[in-house]
Amino acid sequence: MTDVVTFDESWARRSFNGPKWLSERRSDAALSFATAALPSERDESFRYGLIDELDLSRFSGSLDGTTSSDEGLSSALLDAIGATAVTVRTLDGAWVSTTFEPAGCPAGLALSNLGAATEAPAGYGTLLAEVGESFIDLAEALTSDATVIEVAAGAVVDRPIVIVHELSGASVGATVVPRSFLHLAHHAEATLIEFYVSPSGDRLCLPVTEMLLDEGAHLAYHAIQQLGDDDWQLAYQLSRVARDAELRSFSAALGGLYARLFTRSDLVGEGAESRLAATYLAKGAQVQDLRTFQEHSVGRTTSNLVFKGAVRDHARSVYSGMIHMAKGARRAVAAQTNRNLVLSEGAHADSVPNLDIEENDVRCSHASAVGPIDAEQRFYLESRGVPTEIANRLILLGFFDDLFDQVPSLGCAEYLREVFTREIESSAV
Repeated sequence: MTDVVTFDESWARRSFNGPKWLSERRSDAALSFATAALPSERDESFRYGLIDELDLSRFSGSLDGTTSSDEGLSSALLDAIGATAVTVRTLDGAWVSTTFEPAGCPAGLALSNLGAATEAPAGYGTLLAEVGESFIDLAEALTSDATVIEVAAGAVVDRPIVIVHELSGASVGATVVPRSFLHLAHHAEATLIEFYVSPSGDRLCLPVTEMLLDEGAHLAYHAIQQLGDDDWQLAYQLSRVARDAELRSFSAALGGLYARLFTRSDLVGEGAESRLAATYLAKGAQVQDLRTFQEHSVGRTTSNLVFKGAVRDHARSVYSGMIHMAKGARRAVAAQTNRNLVLSEGAHADSVPNLDIEENDVRCSHASAVGPIDAEQRFYLESRGVPTEIANRLILLGFFDDLFDQVPSLGCAEYLREVFTREIESSAV
């Protein structure tokens, strides 16, 4: 059953479900959202997007329960991944099931759901304040459950932890918050794969993932988004990387009518490193909107970002990124690359890389490109007897292929190659 509400002060002052600490946190966030001004396209972090067209009154439902999930939506990805340490399924933001391999829970891995926690997990929510966006408050207010993953010091989880976030047909018209919190203690290692999927419908999805990496920890993170073509998404991927820790992140954005993803990585200890990669396809009237922030708080840190996408029909993509070198970040190194292929006359891509440097003795670079398929590359193939349509597809597949080589999980890489090949071969490029 859906309880229709509006996100005003009367809604914010009602009682929220959950243990006392969580209900109080939700109430505070609700009041903050209800009394704050919503962002607009005049704000730099939302410029070029569709946020002015977001009508929250269409998504004011709150779910009182869950319905059965359709495991067929995620079976292809799970088959490609193969053996996992654990597979968690959530439906409309709530836990549905947890499946461990026959050997049981790996040593050093602790898994729990937020709704049953008597107190906040250590570090939970600490990365949200830096974002400074009101939709974070809305996500906080609507978070009644989340997947909490904690890996003990020195533990190595050698198979991937998989979370399948499904949105059901019952959530059409609702606002859904799939949420995860991951904490790797010092020198721990793990792989996390999150998959967001939904049937056709009209929803507002607010995914939030927090990743805390203590000293010397290593995380390979994957996010694959295949929401329905009418869904709106405002997603947040937030990480804090401590001394000598490493984050390797790969995101794929494929679904949604308007899908915004904000990625922020804070490097807070010397030797910290983050490698951020993403790929996206937009077709029809879709808008894929990607925003990034690489924060170097201290010296001798490294970040490298590569985002690649393609748009066709009347679709659009937006990339806007910031590298910030804070005072004291001497000998930090950062790179930012965004490349876009525009495949139709009605399609459009915006690319806006930025640097904010407050320290000397740093190395920063950024590069962006927007354009059609290279005519010389096409001519080279055509001159060797390859038909134009096939030449275009080969070039487009090659454009993405080097990025797929960087996907930490071989199973995810295989799955994405198949998905992108199918999408490209089905289009008139």
